[in-house]
Amino acid sequence: MTAQTSHFEIQGHRGSRGLMPENTIEAFKRAIDEGVETLELDVVISKDRQVVVSHDPYFEPTISTSPSGVEITEATKGNLYLLDYSEIKKFDVGLRGNPNFPDQKKQKAKKPLLKNMIKSAERYAKSKGVPPLKYNIEIKSLREEYRISQPEVSEFSDLVHDIIFKYLPPERVTIQSFDFNVLKHWYVKIHIGEYENVSLSALIEPYEDNDIQKTLDKLGFKPNIWSPYFLQLDSEKVKELHYLGIRVIPWTVNDIKDIMAVREVGCDGLITDYPDRAKNL
Repeated sequence: MTAQTSHFEIQGHRGSRGLMPENTIEAFKRAIDEGVETLELDVVISKDRQVVVSHDPYFEPTISTSPSGVEITEATKGNLYLLDYSEIKKFDVGLRGNPNFPDQKKQKAKKPLLKNMIKSAERYAKSKGVPPLKYNIEIKSLREEYRISQPEVSEFSDLVHDIIFKYLPPERVTIQSFDFNVLKHWYVKIHIGEYENVSLSALIEPYEDNDIQKTLDKLGFKPNIWSPYFLQLDSEKVKELHYLGIRVIPWTVNDIKDIMAVREVGCDGLITDYPDRAKNL
């Protein structure tokens, strides 16, 4: 294979975290403005079993403000799984900005419901005349958090599946997770015809064994996409994955030199907080 793939997919991480408050309607609209092909996002579950767009099952202390205007701390960050969405939507997650992303615009924003996020993104994309969007949806699941800050995998997955396919066709959807129990559940459900046939992406932790075959043995099937931390990749690993018929889309690639490097080793795309930088290359 050549060092560079013919098509390179740009995914806006949490919408466009480097530019706008993460995982908010505003961030997804900005990503669309920047010309991304795929919106990458995370989902958790509220007490009233709503699917909420959020990276964490709590309010991140560095960016969140309570309805009374008090900054959230580690002691007051809460558990979204114990809050109804009517309570969650009152918290602000944009006005304080993010100290790790100084270019991020500070503005009022809330954690949206997945259904509202999809409807808003679809309307906005249509108004801009852009091609149909793809969605890479991470089910934020940790085995040690089952029944604590999230439901069991089967309930979690059913809730997410039922929302997505009220609004989107399966060919535009990828489900990703670090929790292989989630991916195994979706794989089985797809193959017995109970879930729509979406792409499945294996997220790989940076501290895990970087041996591809060992990881595949642990997963139990070949995913459509391999999504590791970008520094875990080199051209040989990309070639090995391509030989297996697996696309390679690493996370989270932000510096120009790193964006260029993952393209040069043959990756099929990348996930970035700065879709504007990737687009310009």
